[in-house]
Amino acid sequence: MTITIIPLTDHESYNVNGHTVFKDSTEQWISRTDMSDMELRAFRRYKTAVIDNPRFKTHTKATYKV
Repeated sequence: MTITIIPLTDHESYNVNGHTVFKDSTEQWISRTDMSDMELRAFRRYKTAVIDNPRFKTHTKATYKV
């Protein structure tokens, strides 16, 4: 299974295999649609490696093969 994460707005919203994940007013990442366990894991990895990393100024598209 291939999971693609595309930044829509850096640090605010991302597209994970067609699911929009965004930060709400309490700084929690949420999606209005149900994501699979693999998609959630891939987004957590992306968050740790890219979103939370201060060295990345502009976020890029990422593809995970699970």
